[in-house]
Amino acid sequence: MAVLITDTCINCGACIDECPVEAIVDEDDNPTGEETYYVYADKCVECVGHHDEPACATACPTEGCIVWDAVGDSPEHREDITDEQRANHEPVVE
Repeated sequence: MAVLITDTCINCGACIDECPVEAIVDEDDNPTGEETYYVYADKCVECVGHHDEPACATACPTEGCIVWDAVGDSPEHREDITDEQRANHEPVVE
């Protein structure tokens, strides 16, 4: 993945509306069966070429809900995010 939506998600839909590549699905389409929104790793580009930071995290009203995760098979990812930040699932927006 590139970013991960945690179980603090309140299913408000703000992130879905902001994703420029339609990488986020709601709880009904979450392939894990969890009751949270889901980010497809092969689609998420961490908003590279679209926004200064991931728009989903900026739009999210729940603090710390969207965190960095391992780089997936997507075509783009942010080079300025360290492996440590990703391994620790640090929030995208503080």
